Amino acid sequence: MHWFLEHPCPPDILGINHYLSGERFLDERTELYPHEPVGGNDEATYVDVLATRVRTDGVDGPRKLLHETWQRYGLPIAVTEAHNGCTREEQLRWLCDVWNAADSLRTEGVDLRAVTVWSLLGCYDWNRLVTTDAGHYEPGVFDLRAPRPRPTAIAHMLRSLAANQPYTQPVLKTPGWWQRPERYSYGFTVDRDGRQQAVPPSVSMTTIPTHVARPIVITGATGTLGQAFARMCELRGLSYRLLSRRDMDIAHAPAIEAIINDLQPWAIINAAGYVRVDAAEDDSQMCFRENTDGSTLLAEACAERNIALLAFSSDLVFDGSKRTPYVESDPVAPLSVYGRSKAEAEHRVLAAYPRALVARTSAFFGPWDESNVVTATLRSFMNAQPMVLADDEVVSPTYVPDLVQTCLDLLIDDEQGIWHLSNGGAVSWAGLARRIAELAGFDATGVLARPGAALTHRAPRPSYSVLGSERGSLLPPLEDALERYMRTRVDVGDLQARER
Repeated sequence: MHWFLEHPCPPDILGINHYLSGERFLDERTELYPHEPVGGNDEATYVDVLATRVRTDGVDGPRKLLHETWQRYGLPIAVTEAHNGCTREEQLRWLCDVWNAADSLRTEGVDLRAVTVWSLLGCYDWNRLVTTDAGHYEPGVFDLRAPRPRPTAIAHMLRSLAANQPYTQPVLKTPGWWQRPERYSYGFTVDRDGRQQAVPPSVSMTTIPTHVARPIVITGATGTLGQAFARMCELRGLSYRLLSRRDMDIAHAPAIEAIINDLQPWAIINAAGYVRVDAAEDDSQMCFRENTDGSTLLAEACAERNIALLAFSSDLVFDGSKRTPYVESDPVAPLSVYGRSKAEAEHRVLAAYPRALVARTSAFFGPWDESNVVTATLRSFMNAQPMVLADDEVVSPTYVPDLVQTCLDLLIDDEQGIWHLSNGGAVSWAGLARRIAELAGFDATGVLARPGAALTHRAPRPSYSVLGSERGSLLPPLEDALERYMRTRVDVGDLQARER
């Protein structure tokens, strides 16, 4: 050490790798954090938590820390890693914070040479510091889960910043989670004097004035998908308005125009539609009105005003003649009225607005509604009710939280065209029920497997409608989704405990 004091060798440039998790808060009052591991040293025992999760004033942030580095060392500085493993808008918000800090400091005379947007191609298991091989992938500037690296919204942002042009994505109007009230994790905050303070109330993303942050309009307020999008928009800090048919009839052009003029949305998510597959066989007019005519009118309105549009289609646009997963370019050949309404909607929406994003998905399930196939199956097991299910109809069930999160990322990325979005996997309805029984610890003898033709379906179903993708497999495997779903079903554990 003495040699280094006598022979200083300062670097030519200081590289700063700063993450949100880098600012910590140590609290010796360990009883306040019952679920956190307790650490310490020879002198003290304490918990070590993210500062932004508990500090009343939040964290110092990149600007203050970079300025302190300059004041201490007086050497040229570069931000050598700027990355946030989170949803797309939070990745953009963090990069925006770092860039604005660097730009501001340069104007004050700080010799800040560069901001490095790492990671360019994303990273695997960085959320575990590469200590386990879990295969968890975080996209960066590009997403490698496509045949070729796919530019994300971060790439669009970089092009603007590199050209000294403003990047005006509306999601940047809301601060990152580390600056919003919902960041607090422990039911209290701690001020600079160590005193506990009350957590400030959260602000609903539906109350943000449209002149402050243009919202996402979500149709289908009473449906599973619409409500799931609203839930995720709240979590992700995305201003939105969830509309019912009474608020806006999507098959009535003046109603669409009035809502757009009033709310000035930057995107519309059409989660409304006619979903009763069997009933559609005798109600084709209403089915086409809701699924086809309404979708087309929305597309025309969005095209006229350059508003991003996300629409939904179905695996039932296929006839099941393949025995390998269907990809986006496969020709459609629907068997049912419902399938035909979706196939026609795809054609008309993209003809009216080629920039629209159309997500084809399969029967979905999730933790927030009781009517989906997985929850209904689970309830049957709980009540010891037998189930008659097809063993020759193979599908790719889709977990709603994964579907919604991925759709929001793609919408922010300004993706367009048809995307197949389902959790990777192929299973018959009977096979799915057996797997649910296994995961939940029930006896599967109540699953009565039958040919699909023997069931009382009014509408014909394809015998094989598994979705694959030639554009990128973005959702986790079905098995992973089912395990996460089971962890949310507290009632399953309660029932099993009572039985024991």
